[in-house]
Amino acid sequence: MHKKDRFQLSVLSAAIASTLISGYATAQDSILEEVIVTATRRSASLQDIPINITSLSGKIIERDRLTDLVDIARMVPGMTVVDQGPRDSNTLTVRGLNVSSISANDGSNNGGNTVGTYIGEIPLYIDFKLNDMDRVEVLMGPQGTLYGAGTMGGAVLYMPNRPQADQLTYQVRGDVYDLSESSDVGYEGGGTINVPIIKDTLAFRASVDYLNDPGFIDYNYLVREAGVSNPQPNFSDPADVSANLTQEKDANTEETWSGRAALRYTDDQLDGTLSYYYQDQDIGARQVNHQAAFGTGEYESAHRFLEPNSRKNELFALEVVMDLGFAALTSATGYSEYTEKGQRDQTDLLLTFEYGYELFPSFSAYTREDADEDTFTQELRLVSASDGPFNWIIGGFYYDYESNSLSQEFTPGFDQFAIDELGGVQLRPDSLEYYEELHGNQKETAAFGELGYDITDAWQVTVGARWFKYESKVTTGFALPLLDTVFDGAPQDSIDVNSESSDVDDDDVIYKFNTSYSFSDDVMAYLTVSEGYRLGGLNSVPPCLQPLEPGQNVCALPDETTYEPDKTTNYELGVHSQFGDSLRLNGSVYYIEWDDVQLDSITQNGDIPILSNGGAAKSTGIELSTQYYVMTNFSLSGAFAWTDAELTQDVDNLFAPGVGAFDGDRLPGTPEYQAYVAAHYEIPLSDGSDLAFDWSMSYQSDVLTKVGERDFGQSLSNFYLNNVSATWLNDAWRVSLYADNVFDEFAQTGVRADTSFIGDSGLFTMRRYYENMVRPRQVGLKFIYNFEG
Repeated sequence: MHKKDRFQLSVLSAAIASTLISGYATAQDSILEEVIVTATRRSASLQDIPINITSLSGKIIERDRLTDLVDIARMVPGMTVVDQGPRDSNTLTVRGLNVSSISANDGSNNGGNTVGTYIGEIPLYIDFKLNDMDRVEVLMGPQGTLYGAGTMGGAVLYMPNRPQADQLTYQVRGDVYDLSESSDVGYEGGGTINVPIIKDTLAFRASVDYLNDPGFIDYNYLVREAGVSNPQPNFSDPADVSANLTQEKDANTEETWSGRAALRYTDDQLDGTLSYYYQDQDIGARQVNHQAAFGTGEYESAHRFLEPNSRKNELFALEVVMDLGFAALTSATGYSEYTEKGQRDQTDLLLTFEYGYELFPSFSAYTREDADEDTFTQELRLVSASDGPFNWIIGGFYYDYESNSLSQEFTPGFDQFAIDELGGVQLRPDSLEYYEELHGNQKETAAFGELGYDITDAWQVTVGARWFKYESKVTTGFALPLLDTVFDGAPQDSIDVNSESSDVDDDDVIYKFNTSYSFSDDVMAYLTVSEGYRLGGLNSVPPCLQPLEPGQNVCALPDETTYEPDKTTNYELGVHSQFGDSLRLNGSVYYIEWDDVQLDSITQNGDIPILSNGGAAKSTGIELSTQYYVMTNFSLSGAFAWTDAELTQDVDNLFAPGVGAFDGDRLPGTPEYQAYVAAHYEIPLSDGSDLAFDWSMSYQSDVLTKVGERDFGQSLSNFYLNNVSATWLNDAWRVSLYADNVFDEFAQTGVRADTSFIGDSGLFTMRRYYENMVRPRQVGLKFIYNFEG
């Protein structure tokens, strides 16, 4: 039997055995805790909400040392994050809704735009550090009625702890750890304080954390002087290598400051919280290797330049809930700012253009990028408070997004080579080869509502709709300064920007239907038909002038300038069940149709990344989650997902002119099988403290890098990750000795480009293709101290 088949059989057998055994378990005294969530815009028990939702409590986040979306995804059935490390924006996928090739997500702050993320009530994509969290809620499937654009696959809701006006509390936390592939030690420290200002009315809460990760990727092929040093010296001659190249050990370091300050006022009718969130990251390099392309080690990059990146997120939020008697009025106002600065090795892309760069023996190029984004959101909604058979939600939403970016590409030394060998007429001192600036504005206005009716005490029906309209405007400008100066004699510092503006708008309506029936207090089944959507827009590439001039062109043809919204429709049947006080078992089966799919593409002129629409797809799956207390101090939990996502129409020219994908091709980025199993065991000690032991294992089957594994796509192998810890804890202290990825598993999680780029181009061995991997084994000591005054 194949190894993958054996694993699938063992997981299924374990799930069946666990269910059978639980049927004979002795009843316990209310061991299972009730989980309260607000995903439906009302506070309710998770078991009573007729949707597919996972809630990770603050207790679980602390106990299992969850830090980011990668950790969350390993515990949530049907959710996948392509782990590319902190340098790149990890692509977040739910239920296989991804057509994009797995590739480094440069210059993006959206996580792929198929899953919405919320900080409290405010929509904002950020891979937020999970400190001082009350819980994280993950909603599976399209959530377009109440949660709007970007939730065509689902939504992730970060719910921070709110200020409490009853008592003074504070927490101090710290972590010191070692990575198996690093030469230094990492550490993290932080704290939270909650201060009542007016008893039961006004309170302040603040937290701050600092992470210093030592990195584990060695950059051993850095050029000493760009345009002078030979990036490919004679590797059999140590003197030649030393003269041209230098090294940076453990280059992918991370320094992150994160924090929050919140002021909350409460009385009998009003609950208002004013918050400020902050996260500032400095990343030293990518989490990649060039093993296949350049023969490096598993934790070694062959880039010619370091690729640092810094990004800062700030959010100001005002969330107010007012009790009007007949309904609760919620106002959620958010204003966020995002800035990013980065550098990346651009050598290989320019070599593929064959504009003469490949003739220059010392050719190397890099790009520097700056971006800033400002976002304002406002939501108002009324949620009925009546106990009658009818309940309703009505609201409006406004979104205004401004972005500015600048990309500058440098080719040191090439101007002199062009004069010497290619007929150039003068030098370009700043070596600026390409210049691009972009200004974008996107606005969305929406109105939404849901109406529910209790047919009986056990049977309810809900219908909902959302109308939305969006407008998108983009102004793009680009210039080719080196070409203009070196070959056409323009002034040496000139940047002749060619700017174009365009706009697009559209509107539509989506719908939702949900019904549920409670067979008993402990068993409820539901049926949902829901739609989700993702906004269309404009590609940030200037349109081509007709006719095209000979030579280097960077522009979009008429059918490459815009892309339309895409939609998903979800048909789902689920069950929430609890057996006695020791076993909870939830599950669902679903079928999703995906139309007018937004596809990653490139322009015919200049190979600039763009979005386009084409084809249709579907996703079918099963998701299960369970929690079982064998006894009061010994619990098991688990999750399982099977996902079958594929195209349902042929897509011509998906990868390149004449290279497409076909009906039935499997979608990339999502494993067919996922599983998570965890065990928790506590031993009471004589002094009143406890000793806890935890083990967890996450598994994912193989993942495709391109649709149908076509056009040099790959299948990335399955892998397991095991985490263990031993913790001493009492009312105030929690001290853990832990090991994550305890068996030091090496596994690929993503790639850049594809294997067709492996080979030579003129004088150079190409390095455009690389691979991402999971973090190596981390062994650490973590403590948390809580004080209550």
